[in-house]
Amino acid sequence: MRKQFFAVVIAISIAFTTTVHAQDAIVQEGEFGIGIGGAHYFGDLNTRARLNRIKPAATIFFRKNFGNYIAARVGASFAMVGYSDIYNTHNEYMYRRNLSFNSNVWELSLQGDFNFFRFMPGEPQYNFTPYVTLGAGVFSYDPYAYLEGEKIYLRPEGTEGQGRAGVTPARKPYSTMGISFPIGGGVKYSINERINIAFEVLHRITSTDYLDDVSTTYVDPSVFWDPSSQLPPPAAYYLHDRSYETGEPIGIPGRQRGNSKQKDQFVTAMFHLTFNLQSYRCPSAN
Repeated sequence: MRKQFFAVVIAISIAFTTTVHAQDAIVQEGEFGIGIGGAHYFGDLNTRARLNRIKPAATIFFRKNFGNYIAARVGASFAMVGYSDIYNTHNEYMYRRNLSFNSNVWELSLQGDFNFFRFMPGEPQYNFTPYVTLGAGVFSYDPYAYLEGEKIYLRPEGTEGQGRAGVTPARKPYSTMGISFPIGGGVKYSINERINIAFEVLHRITSTDYLDDVSTTYVDPSVFWDPSSQLPPPAAYYLHDRSYETGEPIGIPGRQRGNSKQKDQFVTAMFHLTFNLQSYRCPSAN
């Protein structure tokens, strides 16, 4: 009887110890991350997807893991974008157009991440994976340019006749908010069970064609300034058609200034550093 009693006690102890160890297993609940890198714009001033005006970008985000393959991410990002027609030496008209802009973009987004391999930080055989990501977001932007060294925000100027009398049909000022659809991918690697690094390229398709303040056609310069008035020309008069700086003005009313059928886009490439949030419980088989 005594032998049987001790056998039962030992069996219960082993089972209890096994349960405790299982419950103490580390589970990666999510990640808090930061990132830094570069951004670039594609649109009416950069129609050939050139990468010659890379500007800084940064992000902060939280990723919630749903197993080892799928996660949801909410993030806030900043990107500087800009371009100038002086780079369009391949196209005489665009070079003569001589438009330029810069803008600070602030974005809030929600994305879904999908790992190609099982990703388990702290486990050497599962510490690396490529992944894809896609989602939706909202962003703010406010393009500006420099005129004789002075920084001027372009939206209030209505450089394509937005909000100005005498333009038919009437053109409304564009919003400083837009919708973005980020899609991209990257690779990530866990240094240990607490820290990961990653590199990600994220392309945004947007809902606006005015990220660069260029979209439709030139309007008659008289909507900006009446030569018979005693007032000096406003900034919009010089900003709507800057071809006078490269030769004879080309801004004939109705002539194409941009392509309204194609929305503007921008891309970021960033290095991420993330910190894992852990719990101690039995992990799922996934």
